[in-house]
Amino acid sequence: RSGEILAMVNQPAGNPNNRAELQGELLRNRAVTDVYEPGSTMKPFAVVLGLESGKWKPGTLVNTAPMRIGRYTVRDTHNYGTIDVTRVISKSSNVGASKIALSMPAERLWHLYRNLGFGSVTGMGLVGEQPGVLRHFSKWAEIGHANHSFGYGFSLTILQLAQAYTVLAADGVRRPLTLFKRDQPLGPADEQRVLAATAVQQVRTMMELVVTKEGTGFKAHVPGYRVAGKTGTARKLSHGRYINRYFALFAGMAPASDPRLVIAILIDEPRGSAYYGGTVAAP
Repeated sequence: RSGEILAMVNQPAGNPNNRAELQGELLRNRAVTDVYEPGSTMKPFAVVLGLESGKWKPGTLVNTAPMRIGRYTVRDTHNYGTIDVTRVISKSSNVGASKIALSMPAERLWHLYRNLGFGSVTGMGLVGEQPGVLRHFSKWAEIGHANHSFGYGFSLTILQLAQAYTVLAADGVRRPLTLFKRDQPLGPADEQRVLAATAVQQVRTMMELVVTKEGTGFKAHVPGYRVAGKTGTARKLSHGRYINRYFALFAGMAPASDPRLVIAILIDEPRGSAYYGGTVAAP
């Protein structure tokens, strides 16, 4: 509600006062200096647009079998068959998100991402902050349109991801961020309506299913609180090709009934056999 950042943490981290630890990668604030493809943490935004359009409802059925787009195939980790829009979120279906996004002009998704702050710095004045990369929709092509719905083809910082999720937590309103406690509460002049409140509230309900046993992010559940969130697992790019190294992400809010806190977590190349956002970042 305030846009106040309560904590911003990097691990491993170095102590700038210890001259023996002066390694750049340990001293930079990677929450603002490093950019990533956000993966499935973007699916709620495609679904909100679908609900806003009136073409989709939470119970609308979608066939999520692997889908050909030109010479590319969009698929999920499992073939979930025909599921409703709610389960596109809880099961994290790339195909479902793609079909919802492709039912609308690419310009709508691009405008939403711009309004969420992607492709531009937050304006907080943090040293080394990067804007990320969001290409104009005219350069997407159909596969790019689909990819943008499940978090590929563009990049952002974890700070930008957290800010985007404050919009979901605030019923579709974007507010400026600050590292300082505000002396005065924000007023209407500080607020930008980005998404329709009703559609956002419906998607927040879907995101609560993500942290149940039938969703991908059960390990993010908090006893005694209603939590809403979304997992993400993004393959890393190397020399223009995707490789078998990963970012694991989780972004969410609590309490889901009346959100007060938003959190965004990214783990760069989790070690061991587990690398999915739901198993590594969610807990």
